[in-house]
Amino acid sequence: MKRVAVIGLLSAFMLTSCAETYMPSQTAYQGGLIGAATGATAGAILNKDNKWKGGVIGGVIGAIAGATISEIAKRGAIEAVQSNQPVQYQSGDGRVIYQAQPEGYDAQTKCHKVHEKIYENGRLVKDQVREVCNSDKTEGNY
Repeated sequence: MKRVAVIGLLSAFMLTSCAETYMPSQTAYQGGLIGAATGATAGAILNKDNKWKGGVIGGVIGAIAGATISEIAKRGAIEAVQSNQPVQYQSGDGRVIYQAQPEGYDAQTKCHKVHEKIYENGRLVKDQVREVCNSDKTEGNY
């Protein structure tokens, strides 16, 4: 029995060591931070009995939602630039809709402009133009 457990544990370690780890982007961290602050504030205000509990729960939910929306927006903008087509994502319940429309390229800055809109419950909550820039890696030669 011990031998089976040890083999199973070693197999699990070997399988997970081959797994690719997800590295969130800087925008996901920023969105998570903004979502956490907003959610914690709303949770503390809405929970009159226990403001700490409301703040913690609101902060966790806000952080997850903010990071997710930020990551979707970043990926959507990149996809719109790469395909030169409008992109739309919709949440499973249909409450949140993200749209990205490529608008042009600036050769001087090497940046593409993407017009983004985010709707929640049919109401426009974010309307902005994002730049997706091409970067060139330069290394010093010694």
